[in-house]
Amino acid sequence: MDDPRRFLLDLFGAAVGAVTAEGCLPAFLPEPPANGRTIVVGAGKGAAEMARVLESHWKGPLEGVVVTRYGHRVPCEGIEVLEASHPVPDAAGEQAARRILNTVAGLTENDLVICLISGGGSALLALPAEGVTLADKQDLNRALLASGATIGEMNCVRKHLSAIKGGRLALACAPARVVTLLISDVPGDDPGVVASGPTLADAGTCADALAILARYRIEVPANVMRVLESGDGETPKPGDPRFARNSVHIIASAQIALEAAAAAACAAGITPYILSDEIEGEARDIALMHAAMARAVSLRGQPFAKPCVILSGGETTVTVRGKGRGGRNTEFLLSLAVALNGQAGIHAIACDTDGIDGSEDNAGALLAPDTLVRAGAHGLRPRAMLDNNDGVGFFEALGDLVVCGPTLTNVNDFRAILVL
Repeated sequence: MDDPRRFLLDLFGAAVGAVTAEGCLPAFLPEPPANGRTIVVGAGKGAAEMARVLESHWKGPLEGVVVTRYGHRVPCEGIEVLEASHPVPDAAGEQAARRILNTVAGLTENDLVICLISGGGSALLALPAEGVTLADKQDLNRALLASGATIGEMNCVRKHLSAIKGGRLALACAPARVVTLLISDVPGDDPGVVASGPTLADAGTCADALAILARYRIEVPANVMRVLESGDGETPKPGDPRFARNSVHIIASAQIALEAAAAAACAAGITPYILSDEIEGEARDIALMHAAMARAVSLRGQPFAKPCVILSGGETTVTVRGKGRGGRNTEFLLSLAVALNGQAGIHAIACDTDGIDGSEDNAGALLAPDTLVRAGAHGLRPRAMLDNNDGVGFFEALGDLVVCGPTLTNVNDFRAILVL
């Protein structure tokens, strides 16, 4: 292959292109109500783009408000677009959540609410439960993000300390019918986990949230503990009749993105193998598993024959112990580089499909067989930088970061390892 780097970037482009709102959302639009209003609300990194696409395909009047991450705004006509902070919530997110609840107040059974949800909605809908402050939520989010907890665990805690997540938004819409359109960024595509399920009944409990805090040794102030221990933070449960008329549709997911990348690989003459769309775990540990498989392919032709490309998705985690700059995907790639130790013929890419890996301005990075050699020439110490969680610093120094800007969609991590 003449240009492995270009090949891997093309796979990432194909993956992202397959899960855009423009390509996925129109097929899931419901029929307009015969006699009522159509209200649009939503939250997530892709919410503004979803709203724009909805407007362009909707026949009839609509109104509403959505909130997206700073820098992810796109122009809409009848739907107001707000921006707020992610991954740590801010006052703008709290105000946006209140605006959304006010927008759906007083609806009737003749009205329709279309809720547009994508990854990032948990932080963007930052309305604390009674007895909890925004500062409490901010501190807890920071602790959860650094703990190594899975997205499902983090969102379980968030649901039980929120006045809008965990199905509460749907209750605010009742008796109107709610149609939720989701771009899933969670392993397993459980719609109740995406953005902490603001329109879906929740089977989790306050006891589950307390167990998660204990598991990761996260201390919270007495007022937060009181909400959980008293049961005041309990969410509406499956079987609640107020959810009976509602529906939810997953319009885009990691599997769709991986299948698109696989098709692009086939078109380029490289055999693809999709491991899974729901891989979770510590990014550096997941990298060790991928490295072992890539070496086996390279050296023994097992379990796949080369040339091939190994694809996977899901959401890894990073337990932050250092002070470096790095998201999940650069952490994965730096650990992969150390484990491969310059193995000939192995190239890789790891990127977040939303275009932002962690809190930096890159989507991820690229890895080549000469990565460690070039790092040495720059005086970089890969293992030390991995211990410092400084994947961004490592790949930035080599010019190997992938910077594409916000993609306005989000199905989480994309990884491709090319073995030649």
